[in-house]
Amino acid sequence: MPKILIIDDERSIRSTLTEILQYEKYTVEEAKDGEEGLKMILENDYDVVLCDIKMPKMDGMEVLEKVYSTGKEIPFIMISAHGSIETAIDATRKGAYDFITKPPDLNRLLVSVRNAMDRSTLVTETKTLKKKVNKGHQIIGESKEIKHIFKTIEKVAPTDARVLVTGPNGSGKELVARAIHTQSKRANEQLVEVNCAAIPSELIESELFGHEKGSFTSAIKQRIGKFEQASGGTLFLDEIGDMSLSAQAKVLRALQENTITRVGGEKEIKVDVRIIAATNKDLAKEITEGRFREDLFHRLNVIPIEVPALKDRSDDIPLLINHFLTLVADDHGTTPKKIDAKAIEALKNLPWTGNIRELKNVVERLVIMSDKTITLDDVKTYVK
Repeated sequence: MPKILIIDDERSIRSTLTEILQYEKYTVEEAKDGEEGLKMILENDYDVVLCDIKMPKMDGMEVLEKVYSTGKEIPFIMISAHGSIETAIDATRKGAYDFITKPPDLNRLLVSVRNAMDRSTLVTETKTLKKKVNKGHQIIGESKEIKHIFKTIEKVAPTDARVLVTGPNGSGKELVARAIHTQSKRANEQLVEVNCAAIPSELIESELFGHEKGSFTSAIKQRIGKFEQASGGTLFLDEIGDMSLSAQAKVLRALQENTITRVGGEKEIKVDVRIIAATNKDLAKEITEGRFREDLFHRLNVIPIEVPALKDRSDDIPLLINHFLTLVADDHGTTPKKIDAKAIEALKNLPWTGNIRELKNVVERLVIMSDKTITLDDVKTYVK
């Protein structure tokens, strides 16, 4: 049952609000002043707090600020007999969900409480989802190569330096890009991903820079490109070695001048984007053969990070297997399966041409096809 805390120094107000909210099937607790209210919030979990502003010992604004300074994200509905636009703006600026004057309009109060409850639920669900997403995008390993990558990420993430991630397909280049973004000062903004290999060459410029209505036959409306979407955050250009030379020229200009121009447009648009690029190709060879611009390579290759193939970090395979066993179990809503030592050893000795992506698929297959414990026979039977 949803739980509400009322903080007010007037007993009559507390009693009235408690009676109404209990009638609406909420669990209600009371605090007679700001100090008591703050103590109760720090020791308990509440879905919504109704808080008077003018109180002895500690006023409502101070309670609000102290609670939010601890990292708790509880919706506060501030209540005051001395309502003014300035007070309402100040409360909202400090994080309050809503501001209601005394005596409160009960219908408006109930609507505000219900909306605050919805927001509280959404915040909780979002946190859970983020944890689940982040859990699936961890870099797992303790090998020398992975430890070196961890140290590089730790040093480069807080900066805006461009990073070029190289390595074979399925080795985890995207995970490196995500880790850099997550640990950067841009972490609260978007990480926008573009798979340059998956977009036809005639559409890549529109995808990156957007286009104006009527700029080509199918441009029936204006489109915002990935550079604009990522402004303030990070743009991850995956498989940049497959980008056309004309698009490379425009990317180079965007990096030099921090501006882009939409296809069919003339206006220059300022963008603030951190670039992380990745490729499975040997760009030095691509440059020699005229398929990649050398000047763009030097712009992107400020911090190089090479992700090794799985066969070159086989000691990490047991860790990865156990990680994937947990992920698969979470996805299926089951308990993680066990795997015996001989099965792990057999998996370590496989060539893994598809790298980590292939290993994850194999673990999921073994989980589905095996009994309670994955055995060597299971590996021989289901891994070809």
